[in-house]
Amino acid sequence: MKIILIGGQGTIGRKVAAALLPKHEVIIAGRNSGDLRVDITSETSIEKMFQELKTADACICTAGTGYYGDFATMRQHHLTTGIQGKLLGQVNLVLIGKDYLSEGGSFTLTSGIAAEHPAKNGTSVAMINGAVNSFVLGASQELKKDQRINVISPGLVADSQERYGALFPGYNLVPMEKVVNAYLLSVEGAVNGKIIKAYA
Repeated sequence: MKIILIGGQGTIGRKVAAALLPKHEVIIAGRNSGDLRVDITSETSIEKMFQELKTADACICTAGTGYYGDFATMRQHHLTTGIQGKLLGQVNLVLIGKDYLSEGGSFTLTSGIAAEHPAKNGTSVAMINGAVNSFVLGASQELKKDQRINVISPGLVADSQERYGALFPGYNLVPMEKVVNAYLLSVEGAVNGKIIKAYA
């Protein structure tokens, strides 16, 4: 398969790319690195990426983050980056990309454990992850040409413990192999409209 992977230089993206490369053509896209450049906060940039790509059999997104901070002082401007990137960015990858994806192709988006188990100071991320999950449930009923869509909901992955561990006290670490396998199930399997949970 020809697979476009947005965020392929990140912690999860690198491991997903390594797992797919032996069997597939993997094209990495990112804001500052990769085979193609894309800013997922921009519809124009997403359209340009797909135009350069011409077609693909699968589109995976492991990019995007959100705001962690004190709920008492949180305001709309704190939410904007996550909404424009992780939420609308992934939504637009599907809305635009469905016209380029091959028949029977698949989208695999990324949310996270916060949708169900928010960490302290993580209300913004919980909201965004929950919205991504709901979008996938709805979009799976609407896509044509036998296209599929799923979302991976990772927990605190082992490789991110040093960077994010302090934000998630008491959370069980998830082995990277378990997270990667969730992406493989979505891309290489037949599941559709699923929130694939990769946490203990």
